[in-house]
Amino acid sequence: MPRIPARTVDQAGWLIRRMYGYAKRRFGAVPEPFAVLAHHRGLMIAAALAETAVERAAKHLPDNLADLVVYRVATELGCSWCVDFGTMLQRHKGLDIERLQEIHAYADSPRFTETEKLAIGYADAITATPVRVTDEQVAELRERLGDKGLVELTYLITVENQRARFNDALGIVDQGFTSGEACRVPLPVARPAATPVTPAEVTKERS
Repeated sequence: MPRIPARTVDQAGWLIRRMYGYAKRRFGAVPEPFAVLAHHRGLMIAAALAETAVERAAKHLPDNLADLVVYRVATELGCSWCVDFGTMLQRHKGLDIERLQEIHAYADSPRFTETEKLAIGYADAITATPVRVTDEQVAELRERLGDKGLVELTYLITVENQRARFNDALGIVDQGFTSGEACRVPLPVARPAATPVTPAEVTKERS
């Protein structure tokens, strides 16, 4: 359970209910960060618009590189929700998700290209506190990706830092998107705060 419970359908206004419906149709379940953010309607709308805009605009880099650095940030920050959701997205794009098991040893793995290895190292340097990016890293990636590609790479890495830190702070963990379980998770419904959800209830709701 997240530290702030997901906002239920019964608690939501018509706009949030429509946004929940769209999310469920697209992903099989309402992403929990989305349902937690719904407690602040204005920020939820702003975040939804921003995510949509980034998805449409960030098309310069190939998916295998863009999604890889996002995944790396998620693993480095320990965001199990991001790892779960990100793996699902890569699988649906037909990318090689088996190699993700080797990402912690990426420097010596033949399953990553030299450009990918440089990008993963760059993601690590940005995610570190304080940031450890060097002039040499930027220069080499700029030569390989160009100015536009480097800007996009940097932006995607920093956005994932925001997502992962938000989820970790509020205790949002993996939801079952990779395993397929998320497709059977119902929309959040109103329950009395003192009434725990029993395994029998979960089974009944998923049937």
